[in-house]
Amino acid sequence: MPLTKEQKTDVIESLKSDLKSAKSVVFADFQGVSVKDFQELRKQLREAGVKFKVAKKTLIRLAAKDSGFEEIPAEVLEGPVGAAFSMEDEIVAARLLNNFGKKNKNLKLRGAIFEGRILSIAETKELALIPSKDELIGKFIYLIKSPISGFHGVLNNTIAGFVRALDAIAKKQA
Repeated sequence: MPLTKEQKTDVIESLKSDLKSAKSVVFADFQGVSVKDFQELRKQLREAGVKFKVAKKTLIRLAAKDSGFEEIPAEVLEGPVGAAFSMEDEIVAARLLNNFGKKNKNLKLRGAIFEGRILSIAETKELALIPSKDELIGKFIYLIKSPISGFHGVLNNTIAGFVRALDAIAKKQA
């Protein structure tokens, strides 16, 4: 059953609102994904603070245009497309969809809107491979801590060697 003009307007307004408030939007082709798998994907996305919506491609294009984005290329909106709106972490939607796509070959990344520009499929896959914010912070702290730990070890061994030498001298004299 086709949507009425009011329903289309509501969908466009909802999409515009999500486009403006999302930190990133990832488009995915979900043709062939079973209902059970799709529900599991939606659950994972919801837990990560990501909204997933399925709408007609023309409505997505209109909402994007009204939100100030350039024309979305045809290859991005090819096939049945869903949009994952990442509200908290910019990369989590791309990462979750990419990981799900590895397990379920029917889900394919189509593109993304990231930092105001539209990304190709290849750029979206690269975005999905970026580590999470927590992982990056952990790596950064390790990099800062590593030289300090090494320096501490060198100093500790120097002092320990000095103490062992004094101990050996004390035992020799006794």
